[in-house]
Amino acid sequence: MKDKYKLDTYNYFLPEELIAQEPAKPRDSSRLLILKKDTGEIEHRKFSDIIDFLRAGDLLILNNTKVIPARLFGTKTGGNSDAELLLLSPLPGKGNSWEALVRPGRRLKPGNSVLLPNGIEVRIEEYMEDGTRKISFPENIDVISMLHKIGEVPLPPYIHNRDVPASSYQTVFAEKDGSSAAPTASLHFTKELLERIRSMGVETAWVTLHVGLGTFRPVKEEDIRDHNIHREICEVPAETRNAVNAFKNSGGRIIAIGTTVVRTLESFSDEKNVLQPGKKHTELFVYPGYSFRIVDSMVTNFHLPKSTLLMLVAAFAGYDNTINAYKEAVQEKYRFFSFGDAMIVI
Repeated sequence: MKDKYKLDTYNYFLPEELIAQEPAKPRDSSRLLILKKDTGEIEHRKFSDIIDFLRAGDLLILNNTKVIPARLFGTKTGGNSDAELLLLSPLPGKGNSWEALVRPGRRLKPGNSVLLPNGIEVRIEEYMEDGTRKISFPENIDVISMLHKIGEVPLPPYIHNRDVPASSYQTVFAEKDGSSAAPTASLHFTKELLERIRSMGVETAWVTLHVGLGTFRPVKEEDIRDHNIHREICEVPAETRNAVNAFKNSGGRIIAIGTTVVRTLESFSDEKNVLQPGKKHTELFVYPGYSFRIVDSMVTNFHLPKSTLLMLVAAFAGYDNTINAYKEAVQEKYRFFSFGDAMIVI
C-alpha cells in the first residue's frame, strides 16, 4: 500500500452526482457492497440481503443515539443581525455550556449574546479549537427540551435538498438525545428487517455514541498522525459488556453497525481484549496499523475523502481492499455519504 500516514493516501475521485440527496425508500432497498477482507472479493446486493451474511450466534451492536434539533436561529443582542448557533456537545463540568459553531463568526465574538425567539439570551464565552465557540445558556434552562421546541435538525453540508423530512435522518431505534449527526450505517434498517434478523438467532445489543459534526471534517495535516481528532461522548452499558464478552468467549462474531459503534467498542476494550462498561469522551483515532480488539465485522456507509471515517474503514478492511471497493462503488454508481448505500466488511 501507499504510505499509510500520508493524507493523499486517503483521497479518491467522487462525481458530485453520486452524493445522495435523499434516502432510499424503503430504507432497506439501498444497495449493499459485500467486501471480504481476507480475499478482497466484492459482491453487489441490496441491503435487505444482509441476512444472507449473518448467522445464528452473531451479535449485532447498534448505536441508539438520537439526532437532536441542534440548530438555533436568533439575532445578535443589541442589533438586528441574524445569528445561527449549531450545538455540538455539552461541555462537562462547565455549567450550562456547550461547544458550538456560530454564524456569522466574525460578528459573534466572546462577550456578545444571541437572543433566541423564545426570549432566552445565549452568551458567546470564548474561542475553542477548530473555529468552535464555548457558549452558555442560563442555568435554569433545560437545553435539550428547548431544542425540541425551537431547534431544527441539522443536515450535513453536502445535502442540498432541504425538503428532506427530519425523520429520514433518524434511525428507527433512535432513543437517547445527543447527536448533531446521524449514525448513518443504521439508517438502512427497518423494524421489519431487524425482526427478521433476530428471528434467525442473531442477537442485538446497544451502545451510545453522540455523533458530532467533527465527523464530517476532513483531515488537513499531511501526516495524519498530527491530526487532532474530534471528541465524542460514548457509553457501553453493563448488559452490552456482558453480551460482547460472552459472545467473544463462545466464538461468536461481533458485528458493529457503523464506525460510531466501532469507535465506541474499541474505546472501551482493555489490553486483554475484554470490553469494559462505562461512559466517557473518546478521542480514539483509528487508522491503518491499529489492532482491533473487539470488532469482527462491520457495516458502514461510504465516507468522505480524507476523512477519519475512511481511515478507520481502511484500518479494518485493509487499505487496498477499501480503495478498490470505493473505486468499484463509484464505477457501479453507488450512492455516497449519509443518505447513500452501504458496505459490509466480513
